[in-house]
Amino acid sequence: MTGQAIPLFIGHEIYRTSSYGSWHPLAIPRVSTVMDLSRALGWLPDDRFIRSPRATPAALAAWHHPDYIAAVRHAEETGQVTQEVRARYHLGTHANPVFPEMYRRPATAAGASILAGELLKTGGVVYSPAGGTHHGLPDRANGFCYFNDPVLAILSLRHHGARRVAYVDIDAHHADGVEHAFAHDTETLLISVHEERRWPFTGALEDRGAGQVWNLPVPRGLHDDDMALIRDRIILPLVADFRPDAVVLQCGADAVSEDPLSRLTLSNNAHWQIARSLASLSPRTLVLGGGGYNPWSVGRLWTGVWATLTGAEIPERLPPEAEAVLRGLVWPGRRAGRNPPEHWFTTLRDAPRNGAISDEVRTRVATLTERQAVWV
Repeated sequence: MTGQAIPLFIGHEIYRTSSYGSWHPLAIPRVSTVMDLSRALGWLPDDRFIRSPRATPAALAAWHHPDYIAAVRHAEETGQVTQEVRARYHLGTHANPVFPEMYRRPATAAGASILAGELLKTGGVVYSPAGGTHHGLPDRANGFCYFNDPVLAILSLRHHGARRVAYVDIDAHHADGVEHAFAHDTETLLISVHEERRWPFTGALEDRGAGQVWNLPVPRGLHDDDMALIRDRIILPLVADFRPDAVVLQCGADAVSEDPLSRLTLSNNAHWQIARSLASLSPRTLVLGGGGYNPWSVGRLWTGVWATLTGAEIPERLPPEAEAVLRGLVWPGRRAGRNPPEHWFTTLRDAPRNGAISDEVRTRVATLTERQAVWV
């Protein structure tokens, strides 16, 4: 690896103080927990932390329509939307509510992804757990995502010299917005592993785009051994064969057993192993967050991603300072939040979740492997 000597973490305090609303799945703290845990463990010294800038409307307009950007800003300023705005831009809906920071918060995540492209100009590793809003569309909000920071990250990487970009998405939900942007761009490899028959109900196995789109819908109950097969037979060979100048990994934390918005059963080890493996396949690596709706599983998983990227040793039991961060979390309205298991407080690493590889996974992996054999 050339250029940047140490991995960098981009974050901001806005994620501690803003919320989509007490009833929304994104009411929980996520990025602030990762920052607090990483600091409590001694993994986030000042020289590795960068305060995220907020993307300007002009920067967001690299992909989003100016009238949509203006509508988001106006909704934040006024605290409301008209019926016409709701219908046109999908703002003020149950999924994409009006809230006090509804422009500033996603614009800050987008600013981090845009900055990452510049920071990686000469190589290195950047982590932005606030990123990964992969559902956003050019002219409307979609699936909790107001702006699509992965798309903006890829455009920024391109602007700063990365011609070929591999985008890998292991969120439980299909990366529909990113595919919308790059489905016919042969210089962008798109790989999405996501739960079948799960919103947004896109990302079919047969979809090919311009030949570089690879979707793998997986059955409920997907476990670590299933994902290891997918990693070794599909993700890593495709990325290696593509020979990218940059890799962007969307590391959504909603595919683990404890998440309420999927029926997948991965442990966080699966995510860490993919992050570790991909970081060696390109001179530039950007890792983003994404979904994740259990405050403990998200905080533990994404902090472990940072440990993986920096080479930090994950302790078997957390020290008191880190344990206190996890004991301070709450999850109102959820049964699992009333009496969390002890290991959610005392560890980062889940117990592996192994099992027999399902016939569905084997068959779909074989289908993509056969296609890969003739992929040029």
